[in-house]
Amino acid sequence: MKKYIIIVLLICQTTLASTAKDSLDLNYSRYVPVYEFEDFCDACGCSASGGGMGFSSMLNQNFVGLRYMYQSYTSREGIFNNSPWIDENFNTIQAWARIPVFKNFQVSALVPYHFNSRRPSTGKQTIEGIGDITVLGLYTVYQTHKDSTLFVHTLQAGAGVKAPTGKYNDANNGSVNPSFQLGTGSWDYMLATEYVIKHKQWGFNTMLNYILKTKNDEYYQFGDQFNYAGTLFYVVEKEKLTLVPQVGLAGEVYASNRQYDEDVPNTKGDILFGKAGLEVGSGKFSLGVNAMLPINQNLTGGKVEANYRLAINLNYSL
Repeated sequence: MKKYIIIVLLICQTTLASTAKDSLDLNYSRYVPVYEFEDFCDACGCSASGGGMGFSSMLNQNFVGLRYMYQSYTSREGIFNNSPWIDENFNTIQAWARIPVFKNFQVSALVPYHFNSRRPSTGKQTIEGIGDITVLGLYTVYQTHKDSTLFVHTLQAGAGVKAPTGKYNDANNGSVNPSFQLGTGSWDYMLATEYVIKHKQWGFNTMLNYILKTKNDEYYQFGDQFNYAGTLFYVVEKEKLTLVPQVGLAGEVYASNRQYDEDVPNTKGDILFGKAGLEVGSGKFSLGVNAMLPINQNLTGGKVEANYRLAINLNYSL
């Protein structure tokens, strides 16, 4: 099944790009929304790196920076329908960067530090530490040339790896939310595509990616993850500022977790978010704010609910 999903992922984005014709490089071309990689994480924040907030900046194609992300969830304390609800908060501070290696190829990397908490009836529980480090390589497969066409098209594809640098605690899998972890404890791999079309100040970004997760040393395997998103953006250029408001939808689909090669009940799910954000750039610096609210969700059999996600980033353009 995995190979068919991956093939469809690549074909969908390639089909979109096949309609592209040579086009004009508009004067705001340096503000292309570079790769918005959704959620290198498991349901409810485990080793979250993107939190659905994107993997790169709208304003800075190559940069180094810091990003803070907050994810709010509510989950059942027990396995019964009348079990009380508890609050879970996932906080992440990331060092992130996007660095050009050679023509048409960039490497993105992020190093997350998590400090998460929840309040069951037994008292507040907290975990804190470095998360799983992610590295992603992206190649520009197709980009329109500079001529008089009205639309600009860009297609990127790439692959990456997530290293098990975050601590995995097998005892947390006994809770309703097994993703209350600093990391998956496994080497995970990803395939990704992105297609962007622009016309004057308007643009639309579409993204698909698939994350293949492997078994960790405790014989636990988080379910594979499929992410998709579409974002409409508009570039406003002032004398000393550039603003890029954006709005869109983002979705995540999780397969069942597995332990000792058996599916773990009530661990698969899906969620659809509405999202909005704004990035402001001046000189070499940019500041971004993004928020996501669930529209429809079914996580862990309805025993976990996402409330909202928020991210703030500060970048320095290379």
